[in-house]
Amino acid sequence: MSSYEKKTSNRKGDNRKKGQAHQNTTAWKPNKNSKKTKEINALPVYGLCQRCTDVILWRKKYRKYKPLTTVKRCTNCQEKAIKEAYHVLCDNCARAKKVCAKCLESKEIVTDKSEIKTNKDMQREEQEQMRLLKKMPLRQQRSYLRKLERGDEVPELNEEDFEDSDFDFGSDFDSDFEDEDDDDERNDQEKKTTDAVDEKLSSKAEASLKL
Repeated sequence: MSSYEKKTSNRKGDNRKKGQAHQNTTAWKPNKNSKKTKEINALPVYGLCQRCTDVILWRKKYRKYKPLTTVKRCTNCQEKAIKEAYHVLCDNCARAKKVCAKCLESKEIVTDKSEIKTNKDMQREEQEQMRLLKKMPLRQQRSYLRKLERGDEVPELNEEDFEDSDFDFGSDFDSDFEDEDDDDERNDQEKKTTDAVDEKLSSKAEASLKL
């Protein structure tokens, strides 16, 4: 058997799947300050099965998501009613057929369109939270806002808590914020001490220069 025939037969018989050529040690991260990335991440994902939802979320995570530039035509009713990328059925047709708007399979829908909050809904909730926040003592307001900026979990403010005359802010909030306030006071004290030492050193240096 020639070397050519041997090489050819080996190639046909070798059905083993090769490993990934490039092993990434760290996950790719998009630019957080990108305006387009923020717009894509803000787009809702609804009307899809679990598998299609995961695919869309993966595309968003790795910047493979391409939003629609114009309204898309539904393959069922032929109306231009699709505003979501990768959907082939409009929301009404998908609901009527009880299928996924992307793969057209009759599977459980993860998130329905009615469950998606609009920008107005989110703004309304944010305004309500800020209104309730102003009812709290100033120290707890600052601590609450700092935790929100860091992305920490904070208890949700409810109107019922403020209507209760026996409600104690300290029992619900102070336990979470006392350590943080102590750290802030300690840092302020250390800063004052450092400033005082620097002022004394500068005054001594000026006195030595005059001599």
